[in-house]
Amino acid sequence: MHILVTSAGRRSYLIRYFKEALGGDGKVYASNSSYTIALKEADGYFISPLIYDDTYIDSLLSFCKKKNIKTILSLFDIDLLVLSRAKAYLESQGIRLLLPEENTILTCNDKWRTYMFLCRHGLKTPKTYKSLKTTKEAIKNKQISYPVIVKPRWGMGSMGLYTADNKEELEVFYRKCLKEVRSTHLKYESTLTPKEPVIFQEMLKGEECGVDVINDLEGNFVCALPKVKMAMRAGETDLGKMVGASRFLPVAKILSEKIKHEVILSVDCFDVNGDIYVLEMNCRISGHYPVSHMAGANLPKQIVEWLKGEPTNMQNFKYKKGVVVTKDLVPVVLDGI
Repeated sequence: MHILVTSAGRRSYLIRYFKEALGGDGKVYASNSSYTIALKEADGYFISPLIYDDTYIDSLLSFCKKKNIKTILSLFDIDLLVLSRAKAYLESQGIRLLLPEENTILTCNDKWRTYMFLCRHGLKTPKTYKSLKTTKEAIKNKQISYPVIVKPRWGMGSMGLYTADNKEELEVFYRKCLKEVRSTHLKYESTLTPKEPVIFQEMLKGEECGVDVINDLEGNFVCALPKVKMAMRAGETDLGKMVGASRFLPVAKILSEKIKHEVILSVDCFDVNGDIYVLEMNCRISGHYPVSHMAGANLPKQIVEWLKGEPTNMQNFKYKKGVVVTKDLVPVVLDGI
């Protein structure tokens, strides 16, 4: 069994997790548009075209056929959307994509659609607005108050995210956010909502948490792996602590049932006086999964077992509460020796 991890970036630890899960019974390949540490860690790799390049999908297919790869897993939101649009094509060629349908990914990637989805299903979420005008009106009518979060509608990794404490900052940060959207890779998905690429959100005060909502390959709920985010770096959990699942289960089960995702839904949320408020969702293994893994859970192992046709093994999701995990910054030579 061989697996291709696309848009692998810096997440070399995930390559190692999958190599360990395979135990030599298959290889883990990686792709990215530039050479990175994750590619060095993989059993093999290729430098792919940019995700929005017309040749991107066929380049993946060609590599998969060359290496006899039957499964693709992506680690990047934009990549998920492009792959989902080619899912039927790739699967007709014998390649299994571990990701949901296009509409589900759009619901997660588009933060306004996320907000509407959460409201529709009765889940708590911060009040959100999709224009500067309606945000100012909401502040004037005391529906929300400063500070206000300004962020890209199609954002990721805390790019372009600002906290406005007054009207002047709100307008300045709106313009700065717009500039970042238009000058970074966020511009690609933002073309889907060109007139409203920025959203505004009330700021919550509470305990910031992350939850891995695990489904099997048929979209059935398996479990929730929650952690408290103790420190963040570049939009990812840098220090986290595993906690009990009971307070998160009602929300996790609703998301599992309504999203019907495959494998994992990474959820960012806040515990506000015991109420769980959902902020964002991603249909991929995210930066806070390693906390679950280091505490004892092993999603890659379960994925491999599912792909082999084996049933869910709840031992793969046992973890120790109270475990605190941090990410280490270690210099590594990529090339030249």
